[in-house]
Amino acid sequence: MKNRILRSAAAFFRSQPVLVIAFFAALATVFIIPPDSGYKGYCSRTVLIQLFALMLAVSGFRSIGIFDRVTRYILQKTGSLRSLGRIMIVICFFTSMLVTNDVALLTFVPLTVLIYKGIDDEKSRILTIVLETAAANLGSMMTPIGNPQNLFLYDEFHMTAAGFVRTMLPIGGISLVLLMAASFILPKTECAAPESETVSVSKMKAAVYGVLFALCLCSVLRLVPDYVCLIAAVAAALICDVKLLGKVDYALLATFVCFFVFVGNLARIGTVSDFFCDILSGREIVVAAALSQLISNVPAAVMLAGFTDNGKELLIGVNIGGLGTLVASLASLISFQIYRKSEGAQPLRYLAVFTLTSIAFLAVLLPAAILM
Repeated sequence: MKNRILRSAAAFFRSQPVLVIAFFAALATVFIIPPDSGYKGYCSRTVLIQLFALMLAVSGFRSIGIFDRVTRYILQKTGSLRSLGRIMIVICFFTSMLVTNDVALLTFVPLTVLIYKGIDDEKSRILTIVLETAAANLGSMMTPIGNPQNLFLYDEFHMTAAGFVRTMLPIGGISLVLLMAASFILPKTECAAPESETVSVSKMKAAVYGVLFALCLCSVLRLVPDYVCLIAAVAAALICDVKLLGKVDYALLATFVCFFVFVGNLARIGTVSDFFCDILSGREIVVAAALSQLISNVPAAVMLAGFTDNGKELLIGVNIGGLGTLVASLASLISFQIYRKSEGAQPLRYLAVFTLTSIAFLAVLLPAAILM
């Protein structure tokens, strides 16, 4: 019995390491700052509700095959591996702005693996997936709903949608140019999209998920209250597919709660608060990017937000910080896991290509961001 519990605990840690670390970090601070009325102000209800509703809406769209259908249509225009790479880069870059980097990679990386089943070119397969991953991470930084850290910082620093886009647009433009330049490494070997049966899309479900997604955008733009999103999300699941409630990433939501408690308590410890305020002052971009390499950019954003008033610099830092190591962005881990489980995978080779490519992007974008 004891061994079974230990194995289960080990398996849970392997599947959710960030959540486990966040939980114990929060628990440690509870012994320093015992629960009191101040805890009520730690968690951002709006961010948690909006994340929940967005994840459910996007899961709904995926469940009815809209993303696969649109992508396969576009890939019919593909003639070579280089064209394929460019199309997938552009798709991941722009779709991640609306459906988050995680969902973009969960949708399009498996399709890339499927396409490459009939192509004997592992080098090109790895590079294509690596560039897709970079594209999703870089494209998602352009909008408040592109990734969880954006949604959190957008709400935490009371940014406007227009101001958010203006802040990220210069780096986003440079990123797209870099991605297109990197695509020239791919060969011009001929290829084609895999054949598949045409699956009809439920217009009723598509309409319901579309309305929910629109309500999420309105909530982010502060046009409707957050509780409207929550009610609409639950109603959409009950009307269309109750199983969607089980597809929401509750571990991510729990991770946010743990980090809210952890950071909230740290901010009430004078010496710790002073240390982070001093080290961040004027160095938000560099510190945020560096910390992201170790704990990933989502927790880095939540952890550092309580110690600076410079939300724009922090926003840029954690988004660029998604480049570099494999753990800098949890979305990058998604691509690696999908590739690792594919037939003929070479994980070590993938890690080498990913690391070199990602560090090269970081080496260009970080100085550019600092100079802007």
